This record gives sequence, C-alpha cells and structure tokens, in this order.
Amino acid sequence: MTGPTSIEPTSIEPTSTGPTGTADRPKSYTSPLPTPRPHLGHAVASEWTKMVSVRSTVWTLGSLVLLVVGVGLLAVSETRSADYQDVPLTAPALFGLLVGQVSVMVLGILTITSEYGTGLIRTTFTAAPDRARVLTAKYLVFSTVAFLAVTGSVAVVGLASAILRGGTAAGPHGGREWVDALSGCLYVTLLGVLGLAIGAMLRHSAGAIAVMLGLVTLPPVIGGMLSMWETLAPIGRAVLQYNAPVALMQLFGLPNNDTANLPGNAAQLLLLLLVTGAAVAGSYVVVGRRDV
Repeated sequence: MTGPTSIEPTSIEPTSTGPTGTADRPKSYTSPLPTPRPHLGHAVASEWTKMVSVRSTVWTLGSLVLLVVGVGLLAVSETRSADYQDVPLTAPALFGLLVGQVSVMVLGILTITSEYGTGLIRTTFTAAPDRARVLTAKYLVFSTVAFLAVTGSVAVVGLASAILRGGTAAGPHGGREWVDALSGCLYVTLLGVLGLAIGAMLRHSAGAIAVMLGLVTLPPVIGGMLSMWETLAPIGRAVLQYNAPVALMQLFGLPNNDTANLPGNAAQLLLLLLVTGAAVAGSYVVVGRRDV
C-alpha cells in the first residue's frame, strides 16, 4: 500500500501588464475586405439574383410571352386590314393577355411565398434584418421585370399588326392607341404587384393564388347576380364596370355598346392603384411585425 502522492506546486507565470498595470487585450480585428454599409442597391442585386435563378420565372414569363405573342399573332393572321377601322392595331395582344395576366400574378406571388415555403426567408432576413428594405427590393425587381415582359410582348404583336394590317384599308391610327396599350400593360403589372403584396401577407402560395383568381374572375359573375335584384342593381352595375377583364378591354380600346356609362381609363387605373397601394402598405406592416 503506497503512501499519498506528493503534489509539487506549479509555478504560475504572471500575466504581462502594460504601463498602466492592466493586462494586454487582443487588438481589434480589421477585415482586409471592403465592408460597405448595406443599402437598397445590395438588396435589389440579391433579389435580382433570386429572380433570374429560379425556374418559376422562366415558366411564368415564358407562358406569358407564349400566350400574348402566340395568340396575338394568330389573331393577326386571321384578320384583314378592314377589320381595324374601329379597332386599335394593338387589340390582338389583348386576347392572350386576358389569360397571360394570370402568369404575372402567379410570378408576383411566388416572388415571396416560395421563400416562405422553402424556409429561405429566414436566411434572407438574417442576412438583411431590415425587412422593409428587402420587401422594397422585391417590389422594385418584380415590377420592372413584369412590366418589361408584358410591354415587350404587346409591342411585338402591335408591330406585327401594324406591318401586316396597317394599310389604307385599316383607316387612320395614331399614337393614342399605343399609349392606351401601355396603360393596359401597367394595369397588368399592378395586378402582379397586388399578388406579391397578398403573398407577403398570407405567406402561402396556393392561398394567395386563390385570392387573386377570385379578385379577377369573380366580379363579373357577382355583378351579374347582383344586377338581378332591383335594390342591389346599382352595386351590380358598378362591379360590372370596375373589374379586371372590363378594364383591360377598355384600356386596349375595344368597342363597347355601353361606352357612355363606362368609367374613364384614368378611373380604372386609379381604382387598382388605390387597392394595390393599400395592400402594399399592409404587407409592410404585417411583415415587419411578425417573427418570420
């Protein structure tokens, strides 16, 4: 049986001190890489990278171009110059745009709901805690891409119509109809921005798509039903006048038998602008207050 093991005392070297007697502290680290202060341009660049790197952009914008240009050129080939005496040369683009607007709305919704679905939104808000800046960048990138895609598709059909059917038999055509068509492109872009705002608030792709489809397709049906009752007829007529399909046909200059009772183009745009602005403001409030 052995005795207790002897423990030799260890010497502890004193900590080096500076002139003031305090221990030396490690120097602060300075990164050799430039560290600029983050701003909106960085967020826009990030959102642009997301926009061009996902397949949903290709599918939605591809279907938009295919519908507007394909159906529009088909309509041009089936018409004659005399058919454009009372119809703008940009009118054939409307046939595909009435369906293609759904692609714009879906892309606007997926611009943000896809990140909620995959969980990437957590990484986005961790890298950029300023949520208002991130949301602003999404609105800027999407609205620019959507407006250019819609305008380019309508321009292709309009130019083809002007070249193939713009003879003397078509009558005079001025620049006003091109301005009206540009207003129609802006209207469709606003629908996409509205979809993005609703997607930001709902955080669910299917739910936001269902809401947007209801807002676009149900008003004509609801307006027709309300018009059957005398007491609700004024409301029904208002709903029939202010809805997306009627507004697009009006903006593109298609003739209507009830033109005298229809609101002006500015009124149609202003109504959608107010609705979209309210939804965008709500999206900033909701995204800024909740956890994710």
